[in-house]
Amino acid sequence: MTAESHDIRLKRLHMRSIRRGIKEMDIILGGFSRSALAALSPAELDLYDVLLAENDHDLYQWVTGQQPTPARYLDLMTRISDHARATQG
Repeated sequence: MTAESHDIRLKRLHMRSIRRGIKEMDIILGGFSRSALAALSPAELDLYDVLLAENDHDLYQWVTGQQPTPARYLDLMTRISDHARATQG
């Protein structure tokens, strides 16, 4: 099996970001992935990859502050939330 290149990984993560179960998360994660994924470290990309496996309703509650974010995702979700607020129209 060949290792996934960095560019292919970014494209895969972006596609997973924009094809979610709920439209709100498509918009939030899609915007974040377009502008911020390339700047994430390999470890942060690993965590983002794991985050994308979480339930969309949980993600939405975490990003909007309706429920507390699990500690392992707190820094990443804070970045995603901040990005979403900064780009709101």
